Amino acid sequence: MVCGRRIHGPRPDEGRFVRAQRDKAVRTALREMGVSLDIVISNASSKPIYEQIVLQMKDAILSGELEEGALLPSIRSLAGDLRISVITTKRAYAELEAQGFIETVQGKGSFVAGGNTELLREERLRHIEELLGRAVQEAQGIGLGLDEVKDMLDAVSQSE
Repeated sequence: MVCGRRIHGPRPDEGRFVRAQRDKAVRTALREMGVSLDIVISNASSKPIYEQIVLQMKDAILSGELEEGALLPSIRSLAGDLRISVITTKRAYAELEAQGFIETVQGKGSFVAGGNTELLREERLRHIEELLGRAVQEAQGIGLGLDEVKDMLDAVSQSE
């Protein structure tokens, strides 16, 4: 039988309620700013789930979709939305923080890191090199020479 005494202090579920309210506010604010953090997890991918999250969040940051100082969803909220383990989401956030893309403030949340313009530029250049490398491989696969690829690149750059 349960005693009628009330234990003083915060309710056990109060923390979860506050977090849920904060995460709802973050998602609403992101939507109002025109930012949608749509992370798609593919079970067919050879990449681990945490790596898929890292890549998609980095792309959102590098493309400017997530601006410097933007508040990210909490680890629990993102895990719940994606229906994955909190540990997996925590690993993705830790990886992003280690790479300098986000900053985590205890009790406040995770934010897009600021002042890393050189890091972001370097990452964008690496991404462009990767895309160009794939384009060259595709071109070589059908027998195009490097000069023809350069001509195509010139044509594409002039059309835009």
